[in-house]
Amino acid sequence: MDYYRVNDTCFQNLYEYPFSSHYIDIEGLRVHYLDEGPMDSKPVLLLHGVPTWSYLYRYLIPVLTAAGYRVIAPDLLGFGKSDKPADPNWHSLSAHVNCIRDLITHLDLRDITLFGQDWGSMIGLRVAVEISDRFEGIIISNGGLPTGVEKSSLLFRLWKCFASISPWFPVDKIVGLGCINKLSKEAKKAYRAPFPSAKFKLGPRKLPGRVPISKTDQEAELNRQAWQVLSRWTKPFLTVYGDSDPITRAWEVKFQEMIPGAKHQNHKILHAGHFIQEDAGLELAKIIITFIRNYPG
Repeated sequence: MDYYRVNDTCFQNLYEYPFSSHYIDIEGLRVHYLDEGPMDSKPVLLLHGVPTWSYLYRYLIPVLTAAGYRVIAPDLLGFGKSDKPADPNWHSLSAHVNCIRDLITHLDLRDITLFGQDWGSMIGLRVAVEISDRFEGIIISNGGLPTGVEKSSLLFRLWKCFASISPWFPVDKIVGLGCINKLSKEAKKAYRAPFPSAKFKLGPRKLPGRVPISKTDQEAELNRQAWQVLSRWTKPFLTVYGDSDPITRAWEVKFQEMIPGAKHQNHKILHAGHFIQEDAGLELAKIIITFIRNYPG
């Protein structure tokens, strides 16, 4: 498969990103991931969305590892330090699900706690129902699992259109608009780093249009099948949403009402935007730690 690979010089001296890089080959493409903390401890899997990468989790990782957990934070293909498929048609929910599933099985991760935000929610939930025996708990933040029957907001439709046709696609400004706190110049530079030119931006441009908003979408049918599993999911399930995210609010109610494992959990609404990791990273890390420590048994 043809792909683009960002030169490592683009990632030199990143602000607040002191982590070691790890790579795995999946179907001829190089996937980058962070693997921090004790190797023999329970893993926390952090999945990002569009148009971010593992840099988004820089505030959470040190807190989680200090608490004794192993943290795995991959970059989706087309994002971060991972390869960027040159074929725009490669990007689909199923393609990314397969990649993350293969990463988990290659690393033989078990007793996983998933934290998924934005596309990381859709991908993570689909992976979790496919290999549910490897997951111990799930936290979903500012994300959903659409089946094609939900009404999409005007803001999402505008975002989808913008990503598809706009000649101007400033990744750092897009991330900044999804935060209530102002991004530093260093953080903006880090979010730009994986996308030195337009050809590297196929992933963030294509994925908004691949959200299944029609009942006839193949991914919508696969999501409906996933919901059948989730409707019987009794393992701990937590929602943590930002009060200033206009795109995904209300999804937390559906998760809480539909998933048995969400009953009696201490669900959270934080003062944060869509990129809740930027606005409330330390608080998120503490919530994850408390969630894991309260697992039954």
